[in-house]
Amino acid sequence: MVALSFGWASAQDESVTDEAGLPHPVAFPPAPPRDLAAADFVDNNDAGDKIELTWVLSPDDGAEEANVAGYYLWRSESPGARGDTLAFVGAGTTDFVDDTAVPGVPYYYSVTATDGTSLSDDATFGPVSGRRNWFTVSRLAVLVLAGIFFALVLTFTRLAERGAKLFVRRIPGLNAIEEAVGRATEMGRPVLYVPGIGEIDNIMTIASLTILSHVARITARYETPLIVPTARAVVMSAAEEVVKEAYAAEGKPDAYNPDNIRYLSDAQFAFAGAVNGIMLRERPAANLYLGAFWAESLLLAETGFEAGAIQVAGTAMVSQLPFFVTACDYTLLGEELYAASAYLSREPKLLGGLKGSDWMKIVTIALMAIGIIMSIAGADAFVEWFHTN
Repeated sequence: MVALSFGWASAQDESVTDEAGLPHPVAFPPAPPRDLAAADFVDNNDAGDKIELTWVLSPDDGAEEANVAGYYLWRSESPGARGDTLAFVGAGTTDFVDDTAVPGVPYYYSVTATDGTSLSDDATFGPVSGRRNWFTVSRLAVLVLAGIFFALVLTFTRLAERGAKLFVRRIPGLNAIEEAVGRATEMGRPVLYVPGIGEIDNIMTIASLTILSHVARITARYETPLIVPTARAVVMSAAEEVVKEAYAAEGKPDAYNPDNIRYLSDAQFAFAGAVNGIMLRERPAANLYLGAFWAESLLLAETGFEAGAIQVAGTAMVSQLPFFVTACDYTLLGEELYAASAYLSREPKLLGGLKGSDWMKIVTIALMAIGIIMSIAGADAFVEWFHTN
């Protein structure tokens, strides 16, 4: 489709004459753009509502030819019709992303050059439709790294199940726990073990119950009273079974006292107040806080400090770690809580996850080192891939 020029003239005419017989120039439409293409646009948040258009500039759009003011883009749901005006872009533009498409609807696109007055022929393309992308190719590196991680975890889990002795460094915090229990035994006072206020499905609570089994075996061996206050009924039931089995494993089932496994309250600060009351009344010599904690952490740790107990804490709640580090004698930081759980239980799944994550960290650090070296060496292609993936 060609728009009308200022006057009727053949393509070979440079001018026409006006009423006075003087030459008068005629404006011709600019040459049309070429090779319009449209395709579903793929990015990291693609819901199928984006279509990318690309075209070749009009021959009249350039350094020597400045007869193009810009390009009109049109979109239609029917072939052979321009449809609605989609956008206007300036001269020198060769691409545009239509982000108003309806997923799955076929569209026909046209692009037309204009000099500000007249329009060129259309370059057309269609039909094309957007679709929701289940997988983004630009994030392929993430899939590869995730595959490596799961392969490492499964490999180490299988090795642990077959009896391989996987090395896990002993966490210094475990020595602190044993020292705390030993001190309580020497003083003839109980040990207070708080497994946090998380539900039983919280991974920190599960790790804490594993460590509780270790602590219960030590207290059973030394015949030291162990008090376990809980904020969740299901956690209390699980703690009862853990402590009971630990005492039985040490050959002292009669020393197990179910009254020391206590449900206090599922209200955060009511629980904290009740635990503080136990500290002040029963004067435990060792306070162990291991699990998921929130704002009550500082209340517990400060009260235990004032009571003069040796305190060991551990949590993966980053916001609470500063309070435990300040008020406790030793703190298991973040992943050390899970590492201690795996070290004590020797459970294949826990060991597999621990060793797999450690090796994945090594792989990640190696990739970062390679990226730094390649960046220094000026390998732009690799650096671009590294940044975008």
